[in-house]
Amino acid sequence: MTVAFTNPVYGDNFADPQVVAVDGSYYAFATNGPLGNVQTLKSADLVSWDQVGDALPELPAWTSPGRVWAPEVAVHGPDRFVMYYTSSDTASGRQAIGVGVASEAKGPYVDKSSRPLICEAEEGGSIDASPFQDSSGQRWLYWKNDGNAIGVDTWISVSRLSADGLRLIGEPTRLIKQTLPWEGTLVEAPYMVERDSAFHLFYSANAFDKASYAVGHARCDTPAGPCTKSGDPILTSSPDAAGPGHNMVLRTADRWWFVYHAWDPASVGTDPHGRTMWLSELTWSGQTPHVQPPLKNNPVTPW
Repeated sequence: MTVAFTNPVYGDNFADPQVVAVDGSYYAFATNGPLGNVQTLKSADLVSWDQVGDALPELPAWTSPGRVWAPEVAVHGPDRFVMYYTSSDTASGRQAIGVGVASEAKGPYVDKSSRPLICEAEEGGSIDASPFQDSSGQRWLYWKNDGNAIGVDTWISVSRLSADGLRLIGEPTRLIKQTLPWEGTLVEAPYMVERDSAFHLFYSANAFDKASYAVGHARCDTPAGPCTKSGDPILTSSPDAAGPGHNMVLRTADRWWFVYHAWDPASVGTDPHGRTMWLSELTWSGQTPHVQPPLKNNPVTPW
């Protein structure tokens, strides 16, 4: 087999990755780590990545450093980028969602807020915000209540966003919660995709530090549901990687790709910095998604 690229595509600590394409380059963002609050990389091909630094070097007063997770960026224009991120809300003691704005994809993003955008403190907190723009131009935000932190249900919820991406519009809608045996006690990390007028919600479930962590799929009638789960997970552990999850979806030319994190099977759950960035091809049979299992040596290129 001819090897076109090797996973992980970034072998250092880079949990909860998200990638955006801007002006012929790719920017990747991840949970806090050696590069700062929001670790940031840049690439021309999705395979070779250069360190950029910290996209969110200053935090608002409602939180503190070292507690920034799962950032995702929405591209609003050539000089406007909006980042949603999770951090600890000092007032409530729960995780919450913040939002910042930058004039360049790499940042720096600035959050001028005096309080979080979302903090469902009575539901365990709020995490894993993921923006989505549908084909009509309407923007949406998906997230999870951190119910497993207090022993209650975890829901993936969605709300419309204002045009500037800084406010929720209307009441949130709950889409799915943990109901299948493989999901364990939680669902999280939502990511919505529109393809041929159909809506696909990808999500992770089970314990993030176990080999049982995996990615599921649900088909939705609209961006706000209702959603029907496909059943079994579509991305699971392989001999090469354990606990793949917190994915996003990227299209390059005529191919689709899953970007996600995974562990070395020999150290899953034991190394706090062990989640690295992986790439797998996503293909479709009609409206059914299929994801290549995690492979170290891959026969096709992402460009």
